[in-house]
Amino acid sequence: MQVSSKFELTNIKCTSLDKTFSEFEYCYLKSVNRSYKYFSLKVNLHKIPITNVSVNFSLMKRLSRYKPFLYNITIDACKYHASRNKNPVARFFHSQFEPYSNMNHTCPFKNDLIVDKVTISTLNHHYSELLPFPEGDYALFTSWYAYGINRADVKVYASLS
Repeated sequence: MQVSSKFELTNIKCTSLDKTFSEFEYCYLKSVNRSYKYFSLKVNLHKIPITNVSVNFSLMKRLSRYKPFLYNITIDACKYHASRNKNPVARFFHSQFEPYSNMNHTCPFKNDLIVDKVTISTLNHHYSELLPFPEGDYALFTSWYAYGINRADVKVYASLS
């Protein structure tokens, strides 16, 4: 007997908190067919180069509302890219979109940031095989800071059944 989980993306919300610093050109979830769904986003950076970046990852689970679940960490993205294997939790989150992104280098960031077509199959592998999660509705809330100021929030919603 084999048990398998199914990961389903349900929504993505991207918010630019300082449009003079950065803006989302696009941020969407696309369903091609029943089994192929992905999300993509592009952030236009207006004040480059950016030499100081940190990111807060909060994994949330919906009970009566979304509540913290398992991880809530903040990392210095510039230091993380210099030595990726020192923080396994950050590595877990980054590996989900690393092959689909141009955010795979140390600071400074000199170009617009792109995450292109992160598929359900990639996320399903992370949340049902690498680190099995219990069934439920989840959200990954990320806050992106530059120079200590929150510049953008990205929220990805999903369910695991």
